[in-house]
Amino acid sequence: MTRREILSGFIPGSDFRAFLAVQPEVILIEITGTQGSTPREAGTFMLVSEKAVWGTIGGGQFEYIAIGNARQLLAGTGGVDTMDIPLGPEIGQCCGGRTQLRFRPVTGAVQTELDRRHKDDEIEQPEVHIFGAGHVGRALAAALAPLPVSVTVIETREDELSNLPVATATRLVAMPEALVRDLPDGAVVVIVTHDHALDFLIAREALARTDLAYTGMIGSATKRATFASWLAREGNGERNWLDRLTLPIGGSAVKDKRPEVIAAMTAAEILAALAAYRQYSGS
Repeated sequence: MTRREILSGFIPGSDFRAFLAVQPEVILIEITGTQGSTPREAGTFMLVSEKAVWGTIGGGQFEYIAIGNARQLLAGTGGVDTMDIPLGPEIGQCCGGRTQLRFRPVTGAVQTELDRRHKDDEIEQPEVHIFGAGHVGRALAAALAPLPVSVTVIETREDELSNLPVATATRLVAMPEALVRDLPDGAVVVIVTHDHALDFLIAREALARTDLAYTGMIGSATKRATFASWLAREGNGERNWLDRLTLPIGGSAVKDKRPEVIAAMTAAEILAALAAYRQYSGS
């Protein structure tokens, strides 16, 4: 089998259960151990069928070797159950570490194990709450969909909740700001509603807390100044409140106001904020 044939058929962005539902025979490749510098950590897995692949264990020649071994097992033409691969000049890579792999046919018991691991991962995922399902809210939900976060979109307008990624949780409420107090520690709040007054109400509730990982609002320098003045009039003009607010979201490095671009840049901000929060909180 050629390299092109082995690496064809990648299925990105789908749920592994959907992959298993349409593939008759599949090999599970798991990283069971690592030493030194490696592209992925222990516990990472991918699925390989005769003509398709789901997930990745790190890419490159290393992954090519693993896929080839899995396909040999499927075809009954050889292959081994475990591999210990050096990620160095021997295989044309320069990570410098080693990775141990285990190969198993996906049986009913193995799929049950994967389902359980998936549920455990979902429980541990940080929560991102997007207030507003307009153009930017929808684009951000789509940008976050493949990432290790749990996304909920909150709206006051029912029609706006119809074009979101399938796995996105939604809430239709009359007073979105009232939900902020009940969010868990370390949650992310992104404010992209259709109404500046509503944006301000949600932001005030979020900034009154000091245990959120990220609070961001769509807007401009003018909107930030207007919000600061509004906070002062409301008696909440403490400087440290605004220090915890990202406004505008997405930063200024890319001068592009298309929703998809703002969403991509904001997703990066959120991941960085979550990493900082985990380091600070020790979680």
